[in-house]
Amino acid sequence: MIDQNKIPCHIAIVMDGNGRWAKKRNLPHLAGHNAGMGAMKEIIKKSSALGVEHLTVYAFSTENWKRAADEVNGIFKLLVLYVDKELEELHENNVKVKILGDYRALPKFAVERIEKAVQRTQDNTGMQFNIALNYGGRDEVVRAVKDICEQIKDGSLLPEQVTEETISERLYTGKNFANVPDPDLVIRTSGEMRISNYLLWQSAYSEFVFTDVLWPDFTPLDLEKAIFEYQNRERRFGGR
Repeated sequence: MIDQNKIPCHIAIVMDGNGRWAKKRNLPHLAGHNAGMGAMKEIIKKSSALGVEHLTVYAFSTENWKRAADEVNGIFKLLVLYVDKELEELHENNVKVKILGDYRALPKFAVERIEKAVQRTQDNTGMQFNIALNYGGRDEVVRAVKDICEQIKDGSLLPEQVTEETISERLYTGKNFANVPDPDLVIRTSGEMRISNYLLWQSAYSEFVFTDVLWPDFTPLDLEKAIFEYQNRERRFGGR
């Protein structure tokens, strides 16, 4: 049983394994992504019910553009389908939607739906659901550094004034954007044990849980198992 008094404030997930799930069933890749959307819906509901304040999912990375055009376009269409189908339920459940990443580089039809979801839920006060779209951790840091350089160049910021907070607040998760605390727990499905350019700065002291379960098969019970493992670790943040 998980301890309701020790629920992580922010859970971030790398939703990996959609393609392998489909391949095992001799289905096209998009069938895996579609099944993954169903899993995501259940994890959003469960996270909100448990009292998680922030849930972040890695939906599309800056590297995913390298995939076949049909798969990329299919992912965007599935995203639009998800928003059209689930937005009102998210809104009724008081979930606030935020986007991490340069989502405006996506096709116009996807951008319009994304902005609709953000605007529709902007005043909600329940769990914040952060979708990382066209997101890359290194790209995020580069953007922050460029912004700081511009401020130093125009004299509005001195080099000695640059701190960790100066960088943090300029990231997509920063107080000037989505205003998300660093993740307490990062979960990656499908048996892969790497971070894949995800929340590089923010996950410096996160706890990681890796599971062999492919994302479409990841259930609320699997989420509870990951939280249970998190709760049974001692977080020292570099101390003894």
